[in-house]
Amino acid sequence: MRMHMLFILLLSSFTAFSQAGTISGRISDKITGAAGATVSLLRARDSAVVKLTVAAKEGTYTFDNIAEGQYLVSVTATAYQKAYSRVFSLSAGQSITLLPIELVALPKTMTAVTVTAKKPLVEHRADRTIVNVDASVTNVGANALEVLEKSPGISVDKDGNISLRGKEGVMVLIDGRPTQLGGTDLANMLRSMNATQLDQVEIMTNPPAKYDAAGNAGIINIKTKKNRSWGSNGALSLGYTQGRYPKTNESFNYNYRQGKTNFFTNISHDYRKNFQLLTIQRSLRSNSTAHPESYFDQRADMLREGNSWQAKAGVDYFVNKRTTVGMVLSGYYSTNTADNQSRTFISSASRELQGITRSTFDNAASWRNFSGNLNFRTLLDTTGREWSADLDYITYGSRNNQFMVNSYYTASGAVSGAADSLQGSLPQDIAIYSGRIDYLHPLRNNSRFEAGIKSSIVRTDNNAWYDSIQNGNIVHDVYRSNHFIYEENINAAYVNMNYSFTKKFSAQMGLRMENTNAKGNQLTTGQQFDRHYTQLFPTAYLQYKVSDHHQLNMNFGRRIRRPNYESLNPFIRFIDRYTYSQGNPDLLPQFSNNIELSHSFRNQVTTSLNYSITHDILQQVIEQNGQETFTRQANIASLEQAGISVHVNAPVTKWWTNNFFVNAYTFRYSGVVSNTPVRFSDSRISMNTTQQFQVSKTLSAELSGFYRTGGIEGVIRIKSMGALSAGLSQQVLKNRGNIRLTVRDVFYTQVFDATIRYGNVDAMIRESRDSRTVNLAFTWRFSKGKMAAPKKKAGGSAADEQNRIGGF
Repeated sequence: MRMHMLFILLLSSFTAFSQAGTISGRISDKITGAAGATVSLLRARDSAVVKLTVAAKEGTYTFDNIAEGQYLVSVTATAYQKAYSRVFSLSAGQSITLLPIELVALPKTMTAVTVTAKKPLVEHRADRTIVNVDASVTNVGANALEVLEKSPGISVDKDGNISLRGKEGVMVLIDGRPTQLGGTDLANMLRSMNATQLDQVEIMTNPPAKYDAAGNAGIINIKTKKNRSWGSNGALSLGYTQGRYPKTNESFNYNYRQGKTNFFTNISHDYRKNFQLLTIQRSLRSNSTAHPESYFDQRADMLREGNSWQAKAGVDYFVNKRTTVGMVLSGYYSTNTADNQSRTFISSASRELQGITRSTFDNAASWRNFSGNLNFRTLLDTTGREWSADLDYITYGSRNNQFMVNSYYTASGAVSGAADSLQGSLPQDIAIYSGRIDYLHPLRNNSRFEAGIKSSIVRTDNNAWYDSIQNGNIVHDVYRSNHFIYEENINAAYVNMNYSFTKKFSAQMGLRMENTNAKGNQLTTGQQFDRHYTQLFPTAYLQYKVSDHHQLNMNFGRRIRRPNYESLNPFIRFIDRYTYSQGNPDLLPQFSNNIELSHSFRNQVTTSLNYSITHDILQQVIEQNGQETFTRQANIASLEQAGISVHVNAPVTKWWTNNFFVNAYTFRYSGVVSNTPVRFSDSRISMNTTQQFQVSKTLSAELSGFYRTGGIEGVIRIKSMGALSAGLSQQVLKNRGNIRLTVRDVFYTQVFDATIRYGNVDAMIRESRDSRTVNLAFTWRFSKGKMAAPKKKAGGSAADEQNRIGGF
């Protein structure tokens, strides 16, 4: 079955290319202006969409890298009739300017009609790759984490940890502003976000100096939907998913713009019930002889159920044509329960069963979050000089209550001793204050200078309290309880210069300085640490346009990955009687140097070579403590990694579009884990594809999936894994509505298999979950007004700080 799936994933096609040219023009709108109109370049012979763009402020548009042939241009805008240019011919290497296209207003009775142009699935820009979420049928019913999993170059492991092109340490933003959580809790939040809330995913493997230096592998910016139209506009989405258990999601977004004020809001709810089956086979080996002394075979059946609610509201006030002030308030609240029934069979070195442990583990958790953002932007003059500022305040509160009962039996099933129990309360409170100021100064020849400063203050308070019940009495567990307070201040400044030497050659150089001051205090034990360090992070980008066919790019950057706040907290989280996770207050940040070379062919085939070297890698490791196995993060090694990736995004025929990405990389670890030298190297290949088919004007189909070969992730050797999904999308209600049917993980192949062997650790892990699902969703859009030009927004100031909340 996996061979069949791999064959499907390898479907890709390259179209013939010819020398490219440029098409430009202007939209003439005699009523109010044409900014924000959707402009489509169509093939004359079949009206197939070649490229899409949005008209600029003056109504101008440009299409670059266009092959020789016959074309026409269409323009769509809310409250106007669709308009077309005449058919024209473009010769090889030619640059032409079309006559202005007139827009004619619709009759008043038709102003509520919404015209939506189809966006391409993937777009390549000079500094990022953009995934348009709605352009994929199989994204319906998916959550944000699943959307990332099928995006080019992104991988998600069994715990929801995100890597980019085989490298961990990705910084995740939402709307250019802070993510709600980080690590494990970030994964849980992304699982609760439905794809109907998302507009785009921006992938930046080597961000410029303006962005925080955090994120070893780069930045992923998840952009949620925000309507930019005059009048009243919005959308309502309802979805139902059936796996082994049901799941539902509902979302509503609304925008109202009138005069100098723009108000926007969105509300969503998500209910999910899932199962998880985890089996672990462990050999407890002697530290001296490395021979097995006993065997533990564990099986855990987990049932998870949760609700999450998210809300965001904001207002933009346009003081005048140059100045805008805004405010955004958002909140997130989730409740989750987990019931874990596990059995552990304990055998001797000769595989003779000696005893059985049955555990019941109940967990009730809740997360609440509030964030507020004030932003300001002003244009100083007509040259484009600009000041912008952001102030952020964010609070988090979590409550995690655990109750575990362990019962012990002989091999024959008789009770072998008194049951024991453990109950825990793990509250966590976090406050973040952050502010930044940015300045932009345009120069001649499309060059520009940028500079900015930023400061943030973070305080986390974690008070883990464990009690055991002995003979009916509650006894405080001093060994497992811990009260930990962490405080951090980061001050940063950057300069960035973008300069065009010629029409073909341009460069960008940047330098960012970050000063970090961190203090940790374990109130329970009296242990403290106080760290101060200042680091420089240079960035460089070179771009050379060889011809209309080819473009070359090179970029370099130094980056840092700081430990998640929760990873520094030494408290313990139990999974069962013999398995738990624990924080590590001794963690240090890791640093990496990254370089990438890429070649783009007509913006349809992009090939990249990359190399990075990382020191003091932050990696999850598994260790033995007697009969107990625990996971924690540690600075385990140095890593060298080199890779090559190819991304193809091109039409095969007028009704079939191919999107295919493959990444091959090799790496070498060298370090010490649990006092054991660990040195190894490995190579892996990951790929994903989306094949889109336009069946009719209103019906489309899609086949998508991913596949990753087996290999090493950190200190774990995993087996190959992949999944295939299929979907249909039907436009209804005069294109105001959409019905989508999706089947995810058709062959139920998204199963995690791994082995762990180093030192005295020897284990095999297998995990499966409710991944094969069928989803039916309905979306209804309403609009009354005219599309406005997009408002430039710099984003919030606390992105890095929030991204580090949570996660072992």
